[in-house]
Amino acid sequence: MSITDSSRKYIKFIVYLLVVVLLNVAGLTLFFRADLTRNKLYSLSEVSHQVVATLTEPMTIKVFFTRNLPAPHNGTERYLRDLMAEYGASANHFFNYRFYDVSPDQGDLGKDATENQTLAKDYGINPIQVQAVEKDEVKFQKAYMGLVIIHGDQLERVDAITSTDGLEYRLTMAMRKLNNKVSALLALTDKIHVRLYMSTSLKQVAPIMQIKELGQLPEKVKGIVRDLNRQSYGKLDFTYLDPATDTTLEKEIDQNKIMRLNWPDIPKEGIRTGSGAIGMVMAYGNRSVTIPVLQVIKNSFFGTLYQLADEKTLKEVISANMESLIDINRRIGVLTDVGSLPIMGDSRANPMNPRQASFNSFRTQAGQNYSLKAINIKADGIPDSFDCLVIPGPSKTFSDYDLFQIDQFLMKGKSLAIFLDPLKEVQPQQQAYLQTAPMGFVPLKSGLEKLLAHYGVTVQPAVVMDENCYKQRLPKAMGGGERPIYYAPVIKNIHINHKLAVMDNIKGLVTIKAAPVILDAAKIKAADLSAQPLFASSDRSWLMKKQINFDPRFLHPPGPDQERKSYPLAYMINGEFPSYFAGKPIPEKPVKEKKEKDLKKSASDQNAEQTGDRAKVPSRITEKGNVIEKGKSGHLFIIGSTEIIRDNIMDPGGRSPNDIMVMNVLDYLNGQAGIAKLRSKQQTFNPIDETGAAAKTLVKTANIAGLPVLVVIFGLLVWLRRHGRKKRIQSMFMA
Repeated sequence: MSITDSSRKYIKFIVYLLVVVLLNVAGLTLFFRADLTRNKLYSLSEVSHQVVATLTEPMTIKVFFTRNLPAPHNGTERYLRDLMAEYGASANHFFNYRFYDVSPDQGDLGKDATENQTLAKDYGINPIQVQAVEKDEVKFQKAYMGLVIIHGDQLERVDAITSTDGLEYRLTMAMRKLNNKVSALLALTDKIHVRLYMSTSLKQVAPIMQIKELGQLPEKVKGIVRDLNRQSYGKLDFTYLDPATDTTLEKEIDQNKIMRLNWPDIPKEGIRTGSGAIGMVMAYGNRSVTIPVLQVIKNSFFGTLYQLADEKTLKEVISANMESLIDINRRIGVLTDVGSLPIMGDSRANPMNPRQASFNSFRTQAGQNYSLKAINIKADGIPDSFDCLVIPGPSKTFSDYDLFQIDQFLMKGKSLAIFLDPLKEVQPQQQAYLQTAPMGFVPLKSGLEKLLAHYGVTVQPAVVMDENCYKQRLPKAMGGGERPIYYAPVIKNIHINHKLAVMDNIKGLVTIKAAPVILDAAKIKAADLSAQPLFASSDRSWLMKKQINFDPRFLHPPGPDQERKSYPLAYMINGEFPSYFAGKPIPEKPVKEKKEKDLKKSASDQNAEQTGDRAKVPSRITEKGNVIEKGKSGHLFIIGSTEIIRDNIMDPGGRSPNDIMVMNVLDYLNGQAGIAKLRSKQQTFNPIDETGAAAKTLVKTANIAGLPVLVVIFGLLVWLRRHGRKKRIQSMFMA
C-alpha cells in the first residue's frame, strides 16, 4: 500500500518534532558553552573552581541586589547572576546561593521585600545611591548592591558591588579566606608530620654548651604538638628520631640541611670525640620546612654561644608553619630596621620626610591575602615561619651577620622581594649651615650590593630617563601645556614581558626614579639560574649618572651623541642559588646587636669563661650544616626603585596596572601564581597598540580612498558580468 502525499507530510512533521524534542532534552543534560573573550572573562579561573569544588562544610551566599536598575548597574546584576551560576556549576554539594528580592513592586514595598531589606541591614548591607536618567531628568534612587558569604560561624561581607571589574577576584578571595579558616584542616587526607631529629650523644656536651635543658626537648615538643592538636582537629603527628641509634637517618639529615655538631676529646669533662645532629622538620605531602631549634651565635667578645628555642617560640613557629604548609594563611615578613621604609607604619613618621611617606595602599592590599609581620633582623633575626621577605629600601648598612641571615633565608628555598633606591640624598658638608643649600645625591651602599652581585644581578647607581614619560599638565598661570617628567618613564605594552604569569594582561606601567637592573649572564648561567626581565624602558631612554637633579624645569633630552637604549628595570630570578658564604666561616654577631638576656650571665659562668678550660670548650665544638652552600629552588625579585610601592603610585582601590603588578609579584613569590592570573584577568587599562607613521598613512588612505575604489571595482565586475552574459545570449541566437 503506497503512502499518500498527505501521510508523507504528517510523517515528516512528526519526525521533525521528535528531533526538536530530543535536541532540547540533550541540551538540558549536555550543557556546553564557549567563552570567546580573550581573557575568558565569563569563565571561572582555576583558582575559583578549586575554591568552590573543595568545600568540606556548607557555604551559603546571600545576594541582595535591587532589580531593574539603570545602566550600567543592570549589567552588573546580570554578570553577578551568571557568575553565581558558574560557581554553582563548578561547586560540590556544600555550595549554595540565593538572590533575595529587595526591590519595590510598582513603587511600593511588599512584605517579602521589606523583610529582605531588614535582613540585608542585619548583615551590614546598606543601600547606596545610584544615578538614573529618565525622560531627560536626572534622578537618584537607593539600591541594594551587596552580598554576604556564610561559612560555619564565619561571615564575610562584600558590599558596594557597583562594577564587574575584579568582581570574581573579590568573591573568590572572600570565599577562599573563609574556606581556609574552617575547611583546610578538615580536608587534609594525611597528617602534618612534625619530626624532631636530636642525637642522644648531644646530651653529654649540653652542660658545657650552657643548655642543660636539652634533654627535655623531645617531651617539650611533644607537649606543644599535643596542645596544638586540640585546635587543629588532631592533624599534627609528632615523631622523635635519634640519629645516634638509627644510621638510616643520615640521608634525611643531609636533605633537610639539619645542623650537625662535632667535638673533640675533652678529658676534664669526661667527654670523648663525637658528633650529633639537631633540628626539626615539618612536612605535608611533598612540601617541607626545616626549623632550627638551636641557634649558634659567634662573637669575638663572648665566644661561641648556644641558645635553645624556648617553648613559646617553638609553639608559634610550629603553628605558623602548619598554616603555611596547608595554605591557611601565608605570612610575609617585612624588614623594618636597617633604615628600611616604614611599610608597617610609624606613628613617629614625619610627613615632611620623603622616606616616611605613606604606604597605606601597599599595606592594605597585601594584607587582604597575607599576614604582614615586622622583622627586626638585628634584634630577632629572620624567623623560619615566613616564605617571603620584603626588603623595602634599606638606607643603612647591613652587617655580615645580617647578610648571612638573608642569604640563608634564600638558600632554604624561600623568596626575597627587594626594592632598592639607587641613590641617597645628602647635603654637602660645606653648605650644611645653609637652610636652602641644594641637596646632592651619592650611590646608596647598604651591603646588599655584594650579595646580589654574587647571585649575578646589580642595581646600577643611576636613574633611567625616558622620552616616553609621564606628562605633567601645567596651569594657565605657568603657560599651560604639558611638561615631560623624564624620570617617570611610562612602560608600554611592547616592553612588558607577558611570558611571566605576574605580567599577564598588564599593558602599561609607570615608574619613578628607577635604576637599571644589570644581569651578569655568566654568573647566572654558571649557577643554572633562570632570570626573566619583567619590564623595561623604551628605546628612547638614557641614564642620569652625574649632577642628579629632579627639577623638571632643568631636565632636557641629551644630544644625539649620547647613547639611547632600552634598560631593564626589574628582574625575577629563580633557581637554586649559590650561597655567598659557601666555604666561609659564619660571621660573628656584633656585640651591640645581642639581646639583653644573652648579656646577663651569672658571676660563676663569667669566672668559668675567664679562668677554666670550660670557656674554651664551646669554641672547639664545630658545626656542619649551619651554612647551606647550595640552596633549594627559591625566588628573587629585584627592582631599582621604592617609589613603585608608595601611595603616590599605588591606587587605594587596587585596580591600577601598578597595583596588580606588585600584588602579582607577592603572589608569585609565595607560590600562588594562580591568584596572580585571577587578579589580572579583567584589566580596565587597554591602550591601543601603537603603529608607525607608514601604517597610519596607509590606514588613513584606505579610509579616504578605499571605499570609492571598492565601489568602482564592484561596478566594473558587475558590468563585466552583464556584458559577458549579453555576449553569450547573442552568440546563442546567432548560431
